[in-house]
This record gives sequence, structure tokens and C-alpha cells, in this order.
Amino acid sequence: MYNVTLIPGDGIGPEVSKSMVRVVEATGIDINWEIVNAGLNVIEEYNTPLPDHVIESIKKNKIAIKGPITTPVGKGFKSVNVTLRQALDLYVNLRPIKTFKGIKSRYENVDLVIVRENTEDLYAGIEHKVGDYGAESIKIITKGACERIVEFACDYVKENNRKKLTGVHKANIMKLTDGLFLKVFRDISEKNKINYNDLIVDAAAMNLVLNPEKYDVLVMPNLYGDILSDLCAGLVGGLGIIPGANIGKDYAIFEAVHGSAPDIAGMNKANPTALIQSAIMMLRYLGEYDAAKKIERALEKVFIEGRVLTIDLGGNATTDEFTDELCKYVLEGVKAY
Repeated sequence: MYNVTLIPGDGIGPEVSKSMVRVVEATGIDINWEIVNAGLNVIEEYNTPLPDHVIESIKKNKIAIKGPITTPVGKGFKSVNVTLRQALDLYVNLRPIKTFKGIKSRYENVDLVIVRENTEDLYAGIEHKVGDYGAESIKIITKGACERIVEFACDYVKENNRKKLTGVHKANIMKLTDGLFLKVFRDISEKNKINYNDLIVDAAAMNLVLNPEKYDVLVMPNLYGDILSDLCAGLVGGLGIIPGANIGKDYAIFEAVHGSAPDIAGMNKANPTALIQSAIMMLRYLGEYDAAKKIERALEKVFIEGRVLTIDLGGNATTDEFTDELCKYVLEGVKAY
């Protein structure tokens, strides 16, 4: 049995989390879900969207999966996602971007992975005012953080039989910060003897839209990873289907990367695919490859048939109906299409 911290989140979070649990349990994998709450729903009780016991649960279980969590804007609360990444040193943000047959998209055969450094850059949150006329945000790039994210990306390429690693940067302008990232990227890629190239971030944005099928694994500093991973999600159907993982030396948190969609919360309309795909990543992290493949094949079959899709995917099925269909195929153990 695995002990996993489950953070349902708020908005549609509890609905998609319930769906994810049903699908994972349909594989037969025995998981003890330790449910802890974070987000808007706990602020009144704890005066924070991220109570200490949530972090303690993750530290105890070493692995967690979470639904979307809202950070109130302009209320003085730090982002829950950023806080978790920094508190647990989750230095890797991993987002696979892949087309599914049956999901409307302008592109075919997209299969790329964004590896984003997760702890520094402008997201270090070091800001101050400059008099009464401006403000300054400090971009932190360190050699150690660059080394470990590029090492992770190189290992990912080798362990997953990927073909090429692309380093994304803006070293032509930020010659010291991004220049450091670029030097480390080249040195470590050479040391690992992998096929690599590098690309300036604005050119990467254009080329990913023009020819996304030409890219494989891309590694980059925090800000560029945040932007380009959302751009790439748009290439294959949107954030509603894209999974994410935050991985460190000791802990891992798997998550839906979309928002909490409070406008449809409780209406049984939400698409749970992103969190279900995040659970697939979690199962692989745990070494449960057969269970992960069962869910992936079931998703492929549901999308190809197109009979039971949620509203955002062009259908009219409820969250529960979509989940029922998916569980049926997981239990049947469908073959890959």
C-alpha cells in the first residue's frame, strides 16, 4: 500500500480529485489517501491558504497529488504553489505536452516535455520599490540550481529514450544570469553525451507554434518555463488535459496545472483529464507502470470514440459520466489504439 497526500483544492478541485481517485482505484493499485485541505476554503480557520499540517503531511508521505488551489489576489497571501515548491525544494517542474487523437487541435504528433527550473529566477520574489516612481524585481540564477535542473533533464532524455534536449534562454540580453544558465547547459549536455541545441526564448515561442513536432525535451529557467508550458498546452487542447509534477530530491507533488474555475464549481461539468494524467505521472514515479498504461490507454479510447466527452472537449457529458466511461475501460484493460 502507498500512502499519498491528497489535496483536493478549491473550486472544481474536489470534483476532479474525486474523479482521479476513482480512476486510480480502478487499476487495483492500493493507495491510502491522506486528505488535507488547502486554498480558499481554509483561510477563515487558519488565516492562511496553506496550513502547516499540509506541508507536514507531504513530508511524512513523501508524495502528494493536488487539485487546483486559488491564491487570493491582493490579499497578502503568498502563492500556495510557490510556497510548496520552495518549502520542499521541489526544483523540477515537469510538464509533458502530447496530442491525443480525438481532441480538437491544429497540430498532430506533438510529443514534447517542458523541464522548468522551479525555485529561483524572478520567482524568488525579491522585490522592492525604487522611490515613488518605480519598482525592481531581482532575477536570481545560481550555478547549483542550473546544474541540477540540467542534470535532471539529461537523465530524463536518457531514461525515456528521448532524442534531443533544447536549452531555452535569453543570454543574448541577460549575459550574466542567462549566460550562466547557458554555459552550464552546454557543459552538462556535453558531459552526458546527448544530442542538444539551444534556442533564444522568443525564437522558441515562435518555433513552437510553427513546428512543435520538431521539439522533444526543453529545459529552461523558471519564468520561461511558466510561459512556454502554457503556450504548449494551447497547442494540444488547453490546460484542461495537461499534467504537471513538482519533483525534488525527497518529495514529489503531482498537480493539475489549470485554474480552479469557480464559475463551474459544483456543477458536475469539470474535465478531470489534467489531474488524471498527473496521476499517471505519479504512478510511473511509484514504479506502477502497468497501472499507468491502463489509464493512458483508457483515455486514448475515450477520446478516439468521442461519445462521452466533457463540454470543454466538445461533448455534453458530466464529470461523473466521463469518469464512469474511463473506469469502464480501465477495468477492461483496453489495448492501445
